[in-house]
Amino acid sequence: MDDIVKQAMVKWPNVPHCFGWLGLDARGNWFLRDEGAQASGPFCGGGPQAKGSVLRHDKLLDFIARNYQPDEQGCWYFQNGPQRVYVELELTPWIWRLSADFTVRSHTDRAATTHACWLDEHGRVYLETDIGFGLVHTLDVAIAAEAVLQGRWTPVDTVSQALPQRFAYVLSPNLRRGL
Repeated sequence: MDDIVKQAMVKWPNVPHCFGWLGLDARGNWFLRDEGAQASGPFCGGGPQAKGSVLRHDKLLDFIARNYQPDEQGCWYFQNGPQRVYVELELTPWIWRLSADFTVRSHTDRAATTHACWLDEHGRVYLETDIGFGLVHTLDVAIAAEAVLQGRWTPVDTVSQALPQRFAYVLSPNLRRGL
């Protein structure tokens, strides 16, 4: 976490948390969800208008990446100064990008070491790593297939609906709190 964020948390300890305003899609894109997007429905399943606007500002994306983490209940957020901004997840808290040498990096550019590979009923590939559980980016599924062919990873069959509970993450902190 950035030092400036830690200082802001000390200076303003009682800032309310923010829910529903930020989303992460299955390709590792961050979405800003203004009031109109939120009124259009939930981030996952609410249609294109409900996703909001893709964030493209590099410095903001870097700031979010450095301050992205889960709380004790498995709800993911980024610490924006003194305020937690909770994230609506389309599928998983991490989106993995793979290199030809099978190294793994997150959508936030963190290196990860693979422990297990999972395959759901839709053919989506997931990795369990030292920093958490996430979906392999669609553009990198061919590299994952090569890792399987080489015997580096052995996919375990799973059902997508079971993944949040199994790996202790919450898709919608907003829905979890009853909104």
